Amino acid sequence: MSSFSKIAKDVINIESQAINELAQYIDSNFEKACQLMMQTTGRVIVIGMGKSGHVGGKIAATFASTGTPAFFVHPGEASHGDLGMITAQDVVLAISNSGETGEVLAILPVIKRIGAKLVAMSSNPTSTLAKLSDTHVCIKVTQEACPLGLAPTSSTTATLVMGDAIAVALLNARGFTADDFALSHPGGSLGKRLLLRLQDIMHTGERLPVVDQSVKIKDALVEMSLKGLGMTAVINSDGSLIGLFTDGDLRRILDARVDIHSDEIATVMTKAPTTASKDMLAAEALKVMEDKKINGLIIVDQHNAPIGAMNMHDLLKSGVL
Repeated sequence: MSSFSKIAKDVINIESQAINELAQYIDSNFEKACQLMMQTTGRVIVIGMGKSGHVGGKIAATFASTGTPAFFVHPGEASHGDLGMITAQDVVLAISNSGETGEVLAILPVIKRIGAKLVAMSSNPTSTLAKLSDTHVCIKVTQEACPLGLAPTSSTTATLVMGDAIAVALLNARGFTADDFALSHPGGSLGKRLLLRLQDIMHTGERLPVVDQSVKIKDALVEMSLKGLGMTAVINSDGSLIGLFTDGDLRRILDARVDIHSDEIATVMTKAPTTASKDMLAAEALKVMEDKKINGLIIVDQHNAPIGAMNMHDLLKSGVL
């Protein structure tokens, strides 16, 4: 094994141990920190300097995307006007591994004067930061993964994990759902998977392939070619869906004694096909299609009349697939 690989595995083992040791700090102080953040009518303001600041930015982003309004404030900038972002209704989460970071301690008197609650996160329960806080969450680690014991490694990992622990605990307490998550991620693939409905992507009106049950097979093939979805809905005289004819059905009848010029589409269509409603989530439709091993769906209204159609290519274009 190369020295690179050995050192890498040592780092992983040390940081894994640091994470495992965090469980001992899930105590009454952790509970109080969560309660303060849960009960606040304001936001959670995360502050931290250096590497703690970088981790703090991620923690704030995780809070915000999981139902806890939050943002990060750099302590240096806070001393030059950004403290105006903090109100008495907020909870400040101050991160400092030592608990003695000068830039963080410098703004604590103002935070206390504003009246915001203060949650400290550090490795030292007797630090100045811990003593001035309303509650202290410990993130102490046995050793850094850096062989010099200097570069923040295990300590920043522990901080990040503890932040995730708080965020997920709050998420659960708020009853935060997948739909809630999607509302804060509308531009990403997750948002598309969770928010997009069939009515947003289905082909309607003149783009909807549909034929009457009495038409000849050749006419149904023309409709399929014109609409380009590889299928056509088949309806009765009342306009209700009674069947579906697809490219797959066409391949199956090629070896049969079928006359596409004289036989009606009703004699070769698939009866009682799988359908969907316009309100069905696109992600749900994808699962239905995968389970049924089909490439398309007809969307029907409450009277079982076809109002739309879509296929796998539509899901691909929409970003769901």
